[in-house]
Amino acid sequence: MGKVGIIGVGQSAFVRGYPGSIRELAFEGFKEAMQDAQIANQDIGASIICSAPEYDKQRSPAGVFAEYLGLTPQPTCYLESLCSSSSMGLRFAYSLVKSGLHDVVAVVGFQKMSEISSAESQERMGRGADIQWESTFGTMMPAYYAMYAKRHMAEYGTTPEDLALIRVKAATYGQLNEKAVYRKPITFDMFSDPNSPMSGPVASPLRVGDCCANADGSSCVIVASEKRAKALCKKPVWILGLGSASTAVNLAGRDLFSGLTVAKESAAQAYKMAGITAKDVDVAEVHDCFTIAEMMAYENLGFAKPGEGKDLIKGKETYKEGSIPVNVDGGLLSKGHPIGATGGSQIRTVVLQLRGEAGDIQVKDPEIGLVHNIGGVGLYGNVSILGR
Repeated sequence: MGKVGIIGVGQSAFVRGYPGSIRELAFEGFKEAMQDAQIANQDIGASIICSAPEYDKQRSPAGVFAEYLGLTPQPTCYLESLCSSSSMGLRFAYSLVKSGLHDVVAVVGFQKMSEISSAESQERMGRGADIQWESTFGTMMPAYYAMYAKRHMAEYGTTPEDLALIRVKAATYGQLNEKAVYRKPITFDMFSDPNSPMSGPVASPLRVGDCCANADGSSCVIVASEKRAKALCKKPVWILGLGSASTAVNLAGRDLFSGLTVAKESAAQAYKMAGITAKDVDVAEVHDCFTIAEMMAYENLGFAKPGEGKDLIKGKETYKEGSIPVNVDGGLLSKGHPIGATGGSQIRTVVLQLRGEAGDIQVKDPEIGLVHNIGGVGLYGNVSILGR
């Protein structure tokens, strides 16, 4: 079989309170992707709908969306792997196309987190852990990542100031992203200013500024066979490598707390499949649900040795002009994190970069891009490598 390419990408604006229904929300990302690909509904052979179901009031949204988006009677299915759902959707779409079962597949990710209260949302996030042995003790996402941050600091001398630099970078580019939730400037001094919301404690050592925000949003990625991609698209972006991994749900079953084993394993798989190394990556989107998550991603992906991720951010090597630009769309820290839509949004950014269509955040002449998308507290890992 030939190559598999991405011919269309789309994303809604990520917002704190979307006023419409989930089907209307999904349509916004889908519409942009269809306009980007310049294809008709009947060109799509199948659809994969991705979200984290604990936030959805609608059971089995795939059927509802397929009808609303005009994708019946084509087959559809629902897929979830928590925060990495739409990256996992890309993996399954690739498989459907590569096998020859379908020529064109749409991956639609969405989440309307405002359908439930903030307190309910935190409780749902806790359920991403083992409800029998772990989440019943009140663990939540910030607390989990705070434990990783403490271990990283103890082992490598990382400081809260190092983490603050990551949020400053995110805000630098978030201001340029019209689809981001948070578009305000953030300065380093805000993290030491007791009157600034950024310095407010959440779960030590993480502060408000170290955490991404919940959001409502949708994304869509349209995948096609090499023959169809070349016929339909002037600038197809090729899927070069895919990696995916999982680990123990309970932290008691893990042996690494200064990094994520699923990120390391999925990156190794993707690099091998693509025939490249970390040094060949020109631009990356990583899962920065917390500042420590981006720091660990630098190291888990091989952009820096363990403990040396802080040197990348201190030297501004992960800025647009640096040696390995990371999250130059503002990342989750600025865009917000509508769980099922996040991976598709990351993929969209890298596709636009590789096509030279990223506007103010365009990296100079990238040839290879990487997407790192994590589900839960390092429970699921997906790494996707894309190329021109």
